[in-house]
Amino acid sequence: MEAIVAGGGVSGAATAIALRRIGFDVTLYETHPDPAGQVGSFLSLASNGLRGLEALGCLDQVQQARLLAEVPRGRLSGDPLFSATPMRDSLVEVLRKCATQAGVRIVTVRRLVAAEPVGDGIRVQFADGSRARADLLVSADGLWSATRSVLDPGTSRPAYGGLYSVSGVADGVPAEAGTFNMVFARCGAFLHISAPDGTVWWSAQVADPRPPKPTDIGDDRWLDRLAELYRFEPKALEIIRATTQLHRPTLMHTLAEVPIWHDERVVLVGDAAHPVGAGQGVSMAIEDAVVLARALADADSTGEGFAEYHRLRRARIGKMAKAARTNRDAKTVGPIARRFRDLVMPVAFGHFYERATTWLYTHDLGTLPAQAVQTRPAEH
Repeated sequence: MEAIVAGGGVSGAATAIALRRIGFDVTLYETHPDPAGQVGSFLSLASNGLRGLEALGCLDQVQQARLLAEVPRGRLSGDPLFSATPMRDSLVEVLRKCATQAGVRIVTVRRLVAAEPVGDGIRVQFADGSRARADLLVSADGLWSATRSVLDPGTSRPAYGGLYSVSGVADGVPAEAGTFNMVFARCGAFLHISAPDGTVWWSAQVADPRPPKPTDIGDDRWLDRLAELYRFEPKALEIIRATTQLHRPTLMHTLAEVPIWHDERVVLVGDAAHPVGAGQGVSMAIEDAVVLARALADADSTGEGFAEYHRLRRARIGKMAKAARTNRDAKTVGPIARRFRDLVMPVAFGHFYERATTWLYTHDLGTLPAQAVQTRPAEH
């Protein structure tokens, strides 16, 4: 069977690999030729996401790529897999390479804008007017998915979630290697981690009910704004003042629960179906890829496989989304709730963290069949 995957980020590349592992002929279409796309910062891969990469056969390649750090976060104690913090473009680049080696055809600078059922398959149209046809379409085109409306024209649009993030790189600031640091400040949260070259990579998650316009402010003014916001946090302030590189500010959005994930020919994966956040977006997308492929491999029809994938993922994603909302709310609370949070959180982490997250980090995804495939070059 032939599959089209719309979106060449982490979700799309992982899904393309998974479908090749069960014998699909896969073509992946991506708007941006640059693996970083429009995002140039780092991300978190928790232990459950790493196990998903292991099921895809890509774990070793990712661990050998450029990682900022591996830290004992996003895992249970005793777990041999440490959470990894790669640059987004590095992870996407590795996954696209793995996809090509698996026989996936990658076509870049091609943006999908519409899809319609044709016979037993699906026909898609791109912004340049060209078309393609396959047996099924996997929508992995992210939060602003163009194909989500194919399933439900009335589906909700993303909304600003009351947080925006600004990330950067600082030099000359002492920081302990292998430690993921998070400070809950008055204005939101501040994260930082030391890279192998001694630089410090940081991200400020600022609570603000009014979304700023990232392109209206230059780098120096952004740093001045952040220095004012985090003036009561000595370490955060030191890092901000030592910043040598600033990444493009990003607005954080929420999406109401997507009720329809699939029909007989089209299925949503990753952020297109369920943006969760809380450091689990990438890991959940990788899990989706493995579960979808396993469901299709065991099903008698595409529609049956999609339905089983949806059944297997819905409850877990719902639980993760609830945890993400709690995480987000903790960064946007008022002064009274903030004081209560600061008192309770150290106790909660010390006594209840493992009990509360066992369901997340011990999830068994199963395995995918190993398959020798013919490597085909990417088309650009």
